[in-house]
Amino acid sequence: MRHHIPNLLTAANLLCGVIALLFAISGDLIIAAFFMGLGMVFDFFDGMVARWLNVQGPLGVQLDSMADLISFGLAPSLILLQLMQMSFYGEIKPLTEVFTARAWQLGIDTYYPFLALIVVVASAFRLARFNIDERQVDHFIGLPTPANALLIASLPLIFEYHYTQELAQIVFNKWFLMGLTVTSAYALNAPWPLFSLKFKSLAWRDNKHRYLLIGLSICLVIGLGYRAIPFVLLSYILMSLVWKKQWMK
Repeated sequence: MRHHIPNLLTAANLLCGVIALLFAISGDLIIAAFFMGLGMVFDFFDGMVARWLNVQGPLGVQLDSMADLISFGLAPSLILLQLMQMSFYGEIKPLTEVFTARAWQLGIDTYYPFLALIVVVASAFRLARFNIDERQVDHFIGLPTPANALLIASLPLIFEYHYTQELAQIVFNKWFLMGLTVTSAYALNAPWPLFSLKFKSLAWRDNKHRYLLIGLSICLVIGLGYRAIPFVLLSYILMSLVWKKQWMK
């Protein structure tokens, strides 16, 4: 029975991702973001539980990547697409309304927001490369898909819970969103060595960079709420690159 526990956690991540993308399709980005966050919790624990129970296997690796593609590739792409709809057209429509006979007659400009789907393609390449790259055992090369998804999911949360006119102008700025799309696609497959956030032990010596990031993240979240998420991710990237010699020992 214990062999199935990690895969059940991965399946829970997948289910959360499917629910998130359904809400993203309908235009409810807040609930979509929350289900993506819940999927991240399951994603964090599935590998940890597999290591604790010593039941790691190839099935879990493949299932994990498939779940991540849905939860942290497709779901955030659809959130980004909906934000682009708002930036281009001033409203978020259920995507089922976009794919109508009338919509096809409106011209190609109707589909500019679909540039956001570049992120899911880049995520697929990122996950496929991770599965075959033997270097990515104790660290990552390129931004992990959950981290990138967290950044995108933070945008509707920041708008909803920390609204200011200045923030709204950023979140729904089409040039910002298109730039974020391109940056995300690059970051996912960039040659950046980033430390893994998964613990193999609780020892300070082996995890000091993780503990420091967690402590910084807690302080930022307490002070900034959801606005802290972009700063946490930026801190993660900078800490990985600046302290590379220390954490790669």
